[in-house]
Amino acid sequence: MLATSPATARPYPDAPETTMSIQSPPGGDNVRVLVFHGSANEESPVVNAGIEAVEKIGRSGPAGQRFTITATDDASVFTDDTRLSRFNAVVFLTGAGDVLDGQQELGLEAYMEAGGGFLGLHDAARTEPYSDWYTGLIGARPTAGSGATAQRATVELGDRQHPATKELPLEWKRPDKWLNWEKNPSGSVHTVARVRETTYKPGEGANGADHPVSWCRDYDGGRSFYTGMGGTADSYAEADFRDHLRGALLWTTRLVRADCKAAIDSNYKAERLTEPNKPGENDQIGEPHGLVTAPDGRVLYIGRGGADASQPVVTDWDDPDIGKGKGEIHVYDPKTKKTTLAGALTVFGNKGGGDELVKVEEGLLGIELDPDFESNGWVYLHYTPHSQIDRDKHMAERRVSRFTFDLETNKLATDSEKVLLKWPVQIHSCCHAGGGLAWDSKDNLYIATGDNNSSQFSDGYSGNNPEPNFKGVSFADARRTAGNTNNLNGKILRIHPEDDGTYTLPEGNLFTGEEPDEGGGKTRGEIYVMGVRNPARISIDKATDTLYAGWVGPDAAEPSTTWGPAKYDTFAAITEPGNHGWPYCMGNKQPYRDRNLPDPTKPLDWYDCDAPKNESPNNDGLVKIPPVTSNTIWYSPAGGGPDFPRDENGVPSYKEDEQKFLLPWLKGGGQAAMNGPVYRYDADSTSEDKWPSYWDGKWFVGDFYDTDQPRHAVLTDPKTVGKGGVPVHAESLKKIVPIGDEGIKNLMDWKFAPDGSLYVLDYGRGFFTSDAKSALWRVKYEGGGATPKADWLARG
Repeated sequence: MLATSPATARPYPDAPETTMSIQSPPGGDNVRVLVFHGSANEESPVVNAGIEAVEKIGRSGPAGQRFTITATDDASVFTDDTRLSRFNAVVFLTGAGDVLDGQQELGLEAYMEAGGGFLGLHDAARTEPYSDWYTGLIGARPTAGSGATAQRATVELGDRQHPATKELPLEWKRPDKWLNWEKNPSGSVHTVARVRETTYKPGEGANGADHPVSWCRDYDGGRSFYTGMGGTADSYAEADFRDHLRGALLWTTRLVRADCKAAIDSNYKAERLTEPNKPGENDQIGEPHGLVTAPDGRVLYIGRGGADASQPVVTDWDDPDIGKGKGEIHVYDPKTKKTTLAGALTVFGNKGGGDELVKVEEGLLGIELDPDFESNGWVYLHYTPHSQIDRDKHMAERRVSRFTFDLETNKLATDSEKVLLKWPVQIHSCCHAGGGLAWDSKDNLYIATGDNNSSQFSDGYSGNNPEPNFKGVSFADARRTAGNTNNLNGKILRIHPEDDGTYTLPEGNLFTGEEPDEGGGKTRGEIYVMGVRNPARISIDKATDTLYAGWVGPDAAEPSTTWGPAKYDTFAAITEPGNHGWPYCMGNKQPYRDRNLPDPTKPLDWYDCDAPKNESPNNDGLVKIPPVTSNTIWYSPAGGGPDFPRDENGVPSYKEDEQKFLLPWLKGGGQAAMNGPVYRYDADSTSEDKWPSYWDGKWFVGDFYDTDQPRHAVLTDPKTVGKGGVPVHAESLKKIVPIGDEGIKNLMDWKFAPDGSLYVLDYGRGFFTSDAKSALWRVKYEGGGATPKADWLARG
């Protein structure tokens, strides 16, 4: 039997004091729905169609999910507690205006306090315009004049879990009267659907890239669902729209449980875990550069090599200690809430800031744990050992090595090193070291390497200037590195580590290493992806083995009709080996102009993204390289996903006034892409801190900076992912993973732990150093589970 304790509504100042005794929760297993269509003026033209649709929904579907309805325009039902207690949910199919008097509104409030369900449709958001409580029930108010005419638009279904949306397409194209909101409710409600403003004309008061259209939340003891759709009678004849309403009614009537809390910002708590370092010591954190979580919850995080202001910085090449720094590995244990310095490597990575011929981005760059870490304690580190630098030629060695970690003492045995892979890098000029590491489900290790190239000699466009060199080694031509099939820089490598400290090559990389093309000996079999610029962060979704990567672009602030696109920071969802373009093409295969000797300031032809050639004098690999694959996300200072009209040869115009933006939810400025994970919900976990299943399958993309740049969870279409398809939905995380100087302003890395909470590194507020803001953070969920309570289900 259901509980029948009464609910009491508080009196309003302009209404007589009254007490309503509503059965708690209202309704029973003989599920009934009240459709209220009262109107302050003329009856809404959608009423008949709406009633008929709700009736049809109630009569169809599985027998256990059917219900009966009562339709009325008599508001006195809200002051009859006996009648009102019979209904599991109330649907407002109302017109605009004040349709309830004070007593009736108190009755509706008492109904919700007792655990009732509410579904508001379209103009219900214009009802009870003077009631703050009703505004909270609905969630938002439309702007005057919006939604005057029906227009066809695309709806993004960002919630793939709620019964109102999970069976609908990712992108739902339909006509309706689209309302604009006086105040965007996202973050205070759980938004399940958004309308894409670029697909129609929203008019005055447009809400922008985040334009909610359907949402829900637990409100004042009950459950409230609202949709701004249903503004036309024809809407109610649509099978998909009725399915949307069916799912909303299943939840509001207590026939099913659903999560309407996961997208509400206040349900998350971000906590700084590490204190500032003691003066002159890196006892808490080094210069943050990467993190990984262990199966038992411990977090290992690394410092690149920059020291605090009290430590010496040596920039003189005649000094044997040039660039010498400490790449530290720290461990945070959530059980003890203590931080331990596990160990440090002596790295080339501490030259401070300044010009690119002074500063350096080498050092300790990446960390991963062996798939059998719990039994063998093996840790893989990607770094630049100081002991291997050549001060005469300004060359160094990059390596990936395996070390043994003592699981009892939290100490790294630095003398246990097994070098798996090593390759040369130039260190005369900064930048773009890359550094990310990740495992797939077959225990293959992916290694992200930067193009090891200067940014200063191509005016911020393609890094393809062949002239600047030191002792014969080019440092401004990424065709020597990222665009070279015979060079391990500017790549994502894939190897299979063996227990003896060696590695083998898995099948299916981009090259075998033994291609006979052009005389042979011009490819490396470790290459899985080529044509990346600075992939500091990579991740792999082991449910699909999709590789996710992000890399920083060049420096041009705007496109050039001579040289090509502006700086694009890039994210790519990668499902197969390929060439992702740099330094020939960016974004969705937008080419740069070639340049070559004798005068690299003069442009040659546009690169052919479908059949690129590496004709650099610095190339020792193949001339004919693989075709370019489009990327998933790219953004410039002007906006997200810039695109242009193209001529008969497929070359974009690159005229600023002709560009359109395919991804209006983001833009850049200062920008540095920081790829994140795909979240996978663990239903078997008993953790109270885990993020909800709402986020399952969503890809987290972010930027070092925190204003207009991305910090979003995005959904990709399985039909187009890895083939250049842009995301179909994006949701801001800027209040959940909080931005601002006192928050996580400079995002450097982020990973989910086995308990489902999110760990985040904040780099700090300086460069090439650590400071008081350098910190490890944790973001956990505190919103609780699905509603209604399991013992409140109408037909449990």
